[in-house]
Amino acid sequence: MRWFWIDRYTEFIHGKSATAIKNVSFSEPHLVDYVPGFPMMPNSLIVEGLAQTGGLLLGEYSQFKERVILAKLAKSEFHRPAFPGDSLIYRVELDRIDKDGAVMTGTSHVGDDLQAEVEIFFVHLAEEVAGEALFFPADFLRLLRNLAIYDIGIDIDGNRVEPPPHMVDAEKNLSAK
Repeated sequence: MRWFWIDRYTEFIHGKSATAIKNVSFSEPHLVDYVPGFPMMPNSLIVEGLAQTGGLLLGEYSQFKERVILAKLAKSEFHRPAFPGDSLIYRVELDRIDKDGAVMTGTSHVGDDLQAEVEIFFVHLAEEVAGEALFFPADFLRLLRNLAIYDIGIDIDGNRVEPPPHMVDAEKNLSAK
């Protein structure tokens, strides 16, 4: 993922639900260019932020051994724009997980106000697409740590979620070089 539309997780329950924050800043060029004279975050980027929140939750479910992509936006409803200075609170729940992918529902709030509602279908991809790896495990683990997944993540029994061993090994190998 090159562009991130979440700043950090505040809740992360393995295979179940997650909450993340996106602070909307006037310094983001897409806000100024989207509707000239009316700076707002494009709804498509809010959908992507919700998809990233749920996609990483789904990816963690398989210890990031399966690649997850947004396959279909089944439902989206926007109740108000997101403006510079707003903090979007993304809440997602994995409604169904199977061998082919998953279904997620999510909401975006600004304070107590419901900003958006979505239903997203995800699919799993093969390890490599077009002969190239989708990400390097050590770099990806660094990103996950920055998003606070392993600081706040728990399983359904309340135990801390740990980074996958294959990613920790890749991180150690990179550090040893």
